[in-house]
Amino acid sequence: MEGSWRDEQDDRPLSVARRRFLAGVGLAAGAAAVTPGVAAADHGHDVERPRNPWGGGDRWFAGDHHIHTKYSPDAQYEVATQVANARKYGLDWMVITDHGGVAHQKFSIDQTTPDIEQARRSNRDILVYQGLEWNIPGAEHATVFLPPGRETVNILKAFEAAYDGGILSTPVAQGGKGLITRSTSADGEPYALAALRYLDAQVLAGRTEVALMFANHPARRGVDSPHELRGWRDAAPQVAVGMEGAPGHQAAGIPEAAGGRGDARGYYEASPGPDSFPGYNPTAAENPYRTYGGFDWMTAKLGGLWDSLLAEGKPWWVTATSDSHQNFGDTFVPGSQDHARTGSRGAPTDSGVRQVYGDYWPGFYSSTLVGARSKSYVDIMRGLQAGKVVAVHGRLIDGLDLRVRALSEGDNRGVSIGGRTFVRRGGDVEVTIDVTLAGGPNFNGAIPKLAKVDLIAGPVTGPAADRDTLAAPGTKLVKTFEVGARQRGRIRFTHVFRGVDGPFYLRLRGSDGNRLTSEGGPVMDVVGDADPWSDLWFHANPVFVDII
Repeated sequence: MEGSWRDEQDDRPLSVARRRFLAGVGLAAGAAAVTPGVAAADHGHDVERPRNPWGGGDRWFAGDHHIHTKYSPDAQYEVATQVANARKYGLDWMVITDHGGVAHQKFSIDQTTPDIEQARRSNRDILVYQGLEWNIPGAEHATVFLPPGRETVNILKAFEAAYDGGILSTPVAQGGKGLITRSTSADGEPYALAALRYLDAQVLAGRTEVALMFANHPARRGVDSPHELRGWRDAAPQVAVGMEGAPGHQAAGIPEAAGGRGDARGYYEASPGPDSFPGYNPTAAENPYRTYGGFDWMTAKLGGLWDSLLAEGKPWWVTATSDSHQNFGDTFVPGSQDHARTGSRGAPTDSGVRQVYGDYWPGFYSSTLVGARSKSYVDIMRGLQAGKVVAVHGRLIDGLDLRVRALSEGDNRGVSIGGRTFVRRGGDVEVTIDVTLAGGPNFNGAIPKLAKVDLIAGPVTGPAADRDTLAAPGTKLVKTFEVGARQRGRIRFTHVFRGVDGPFYLRLRGSDGNRLTSEGGPVMDVVGDADPWSDLWFHANPVFVDII
């Protein structure tokens, strides 16, 4: 099935490595139903049918849902430049997500739209979505995007005007004050829920086939509280489907001595502010405001906030993005236009001097791999919605095929990433993991070496009594599969959960093993000394197993 993720050959530069990667990722990860997989603790036992069946014929596509252009006040590139580089580095889909706010809503959307349409015409082999980086009222940022359609721009405009935290907190002529105190203040939280319900209503009304939201860099400033994440997901479970498990700005951690900024990886260098959730209490030993192996603390911590959501049976998926604003090694500098007055910084200019920036081009380092029935705008979004997603850094692996099946039920098929299956109480569940090791260099020029794969699992215990729960104490590292230094090609690991007596979920992560805690987890990244290429991880989204 090599190459089966594409119908046609792809002659893009450097696309061979990407093609090998995608050809091996979850080849049998099944075509899901339109709705994402859910655990019984989330939606009850009313429909006992597997989701995301293994062997369903999906192909896998690499993408990035967080990319900026000159239409953001802190970025610089033309839409065409970002699309050309995303294509160069092997991406199949991408989302333009310029920062929301007064100038963006008033000026930028109308300028971005024709640029995106032109980029689509000029680059037929990459899907270019139009979206925005939403200032979530009461919280951080999020990607919001829709497939191309007659109403796409109108929906985005109306959404931003009514619900962007930057706009809601801007003083108005009457009374001289905004509707909320600050973009991140708690009085904005009801607007965030209303915003997600608005997007859900647009789908229900048939104005768009699907709309998605992913919370971006959720722990960076500590303003995405646990109850907000739960609230977003519960308000519109088909829209609010996940978060950046790994933020962009990964090059920011490269030390100055190595030609980098010597900053925090992901620009995760904040401390608690007035709107931060007090439960994110940083200590010398654990700091939620830092990345761990390049991943957000919410994702990286075993038994942490992500696991607490999964332990409720809530499908909540993680991704990896570039958050590309200004890219490492580039010589271009921003244009001279006043963004606040025009909605654009103007065309960037070439300084001829290498700039010390903290981002990578889309696809250069981070990849969100999505299983979909076809390479179409709606099907890619359906794959994201269904959790058929693997977040990978630096080409750590070239493929991942996960199969979970109930042996006691005579289940000869099983389900895969993001899926849901069933077993009778006391039955056995088999997990089969096929990993294709990197067969060539990544875009940094080195062949990464996978050292281990961790199988993690935890009980699904139902809704948390405390909506600000941020831990899942029942979640454990079940088994670590070691990868020998001389192993090559495709390797297989198996594990059987015997005598299952309650619903549970499982997930996978992998590492190059360069920086590990004594328990085998990721180490907190050091501000100013965190070369992203020397500490590589992947995370696969979970599978839920329910009891019948």
